[in-house]
Amino acid sequence: MDDKALETYGAYIDSIRRTTFRLGLFYWTAEFVISNTLFQFLGISQLNSIFAQLVLTLFSVLITAVIALILFRLRYINLILKAFACFVLAIFGATLHAMMDHIVYMVSALPETIQFNWTDFGYTLVYDMSLFFAWSCLFVSVLYTCQMRENERRLAASREEALSAQMRALRYQVNPHFLFNTLNSVAGLIEEGNSKGAGRMVLSLSSFLRTTLELDPMNDVRLGDELALQTGYLNIEGERFSDRMRVRVDVTQELENALVPSLILQPLIENAVKHGVGSKPGFVEILIRAKRIGEVLNLTVENDVSDTPKLRPIQSMGIGLRNVAHRIEARFPGAGSCVAGYITPERFRASLTMPLRLA
Repeated sequence: MDDKALETYGAYIDSIRRTTFRLGLFYWTAEFVISNTLFQFLGISQLNSIFAQLVLTLFSVLITAVIALILFRLRYINLILKAFACFVLAIFGATLHAMMDHIVYMVSALPETIQFNWTDFGYTLVYDMSLFFAWSCLFVSVLYTCQMRENERRLAASREEALSAQMRALRYQVNPHFLFNTLNSVAGLIEEGNSKGAGRMVLSLSSFLRTTLELDPMNDVRLGDELALQTGYLNIEGERFSDRMRVRVDVTQELENALVPSLILQPLIENAVKHGVGSKPGFVEILIRAKRIGEVLNLTVENDVSDTPKLRPIQSMGIGLRNVAHRIEARFPGAGSCVAGYITPERFRASLTMPLRLA
């Protein structure tokens, strides 16, 4: 097992030990108090033998500790075999305890002599057996409870690891997709003879990719930081479309502190550049807006599109927007969404909703 697995298993064992200790302490304290109370109620004083009772109680604790250790090692056998093991261990423990009971009271009665009585020994044996069998059954129930909790913890950890893997897979699809689009833009600048612009774009691309690769897809970022990162991307695209692209950001100072998944806006803005500026002749506006609707954060990216049907994006979402939808659903099950479509024949909008969380 690796270090994490060993640490987890150690915590599981410690949990069983603590629970067993508390159960044993409560069980034998209750037995001591109840038995003495009953004897007092029957008019039989036990004060003279209080020391002997304490010795026997400690011996009972020792026996139950041994029983617990054996049952723990047998924890993976089926229930019928466990019940049989409890019965056998109860007989074993009761026999030892009944023998110790006679020895302790024989010693405590010195110099008087106590004769061995099979009837009394039999009563003691049956009583002790009932106590140890009850203890064994209680311990088995404790084992089942701890195992169920451990299984639930492992299941939750597995789900978290699966979600993490899914989020990373979706997140890491962003960089190749973005790189493909940006290299197309660099190729376009080279074809236009703008070598200086292409050089600046490559340097900006290097800086942008370095920043994105340092981001952890499982950690959220401030919306303000996400917008600053996307501004870097838009500056890259601005090398090619500076005369035809205008970007407008409508985000309040409060919402700049909202937490969002890292790079969640990247595919939306890429989509706006590709199907807006990249397809529509003339001037194109890209609007990035954040709104608070109760306890929900709404993020939208709008862009102008061509009125020529062949140049317009199809109504359904492409791979980038589908990845965003999957990330939102995985990160906020039932509480987030990604919707995209035309709001006018020449205007396209992609909209995200998620729970509002402020940093």
